[in-house]
Amino acid sequence: MCRLVAVASASPRDPADAIAALAVVAKRSKEYQGDGWGCAWWNDAQARWDCHHSIVPLWEDTPPPLPATRRFVAHARSAFGNEGIAVENNMPFCDGGWAFAFNGELRGVRLSVAGRIGAERLFRFIRRLGGDRDHAALARAVEVVARRTRYLRAMNLVLASSAIFRVVTRFGVDHEYFTMHRATVDDRVIVSSEPWPAESAGLHRMAPAPRWEPIPNGTILELALP
Repeated sequence: MCRLVAVASASPRDPADAIAALAVVAKRSKEYQGDGWGCAWWNDAQARWDCHHSIVPLWEDTPPPLPATRRFVAHARSAFGNEGIAVENNMPFCDGGWAFAFNGELRGVRLSVAGRIGAERLFRFIRRLGGDRDHAALARAVEVVARRTRYLRAMNLVLASSAIFRVVTRFGVDHEYFTMHRATVDDRVIVSSEPWPAESAGLHRMAPAPRWEPIPNGTILELALP
């Protein structure tokens, strides 16, 4: 039941606005989002994702100075059942040129992959089925996970590379809370758990303001990035 944001831009941008927006979203969420947070930014020079993770609630933390970047993913965590609260379990998970962030709740999932928590197993399972490389494979992976899950409350996720965002949104309850949104503003493409609140620090620097569009439930979206 976490919160997440992914931002892509044509030129390197300071990710402070995205972090500030996520902090406000997490703090005001009706479900507690204080089990730590993390972010990942694309390092063009090294052609890899670099990451920062913290166990402190985002709205109480002081994020370190981060470099300007063309690709950025951040995640505020609400640990299911208050289990597995440890910094190494905070997303985004990064591997093989991909960053992964998950928002949802799956119970009774039968996946034959290793992982410390369910979200990590989901990431590995999707990659095993080729969902990081192919849209159709991602759709198949989502269906397999749904069939092998006793109860699917929500399965929203972002798979991010240097070239593409793959977005999945699927949920059965609480449409207002779980509906993902997207926006395009200046040279930025944004995917977020919810529209960025106007009161988030630094948002006034975005001109014009983002025009948010809900992503329909059941969508598997592929966004080519600027």
